Formats: sequence, structure tokens, C-alpha cells
Amino acid sequence: MLSDLDSLEQKLHLLVQLNQRLRDENQQLRQHVASALNEQRKHQDKIDQAASRLEKLLDQLPAEAS
Repeated sequence: MLSDLDSLEQKLHLLVQLNQRLRDENQQLRQHVASALNEQRKHQDKIDQAASRLEKLLDQLPAEAS
């Protein structure tokens, strides 16, 4: 009986450790996703600015003569 309790205690301890590692990993992944989304927004802003500049340049080109 005592060995069963010791075994259960060890398993519970391992489960608690695993749970904490997974929580830590989850937090790191959340931070990574937030950082990646922020970078994506920055890149999208640059793309939008470049597209706007290109549209302005295209508007300045003379119309084709038919």
C-alpha cells in the first residue's frame, strides 16, 4: 500500500512538472505569436505604403495615345 502511494506521489509530481513546463512553453509561444503578428503588421504597412507610392507614380504617367 505504501509503495502504491509513493508511486502515485511520484507520478503526480511528474505531472505537476510537466504541467508547469507546458504552461511556460505556452506563454513563450503566445509571446512569439504576438511578436510575429506585430512584425506582420509592420511589413503590411510598408507594402501598403509602397503600393500607394506606385499608384501615385502610375497616375503621373502620361496617358497612352490611341
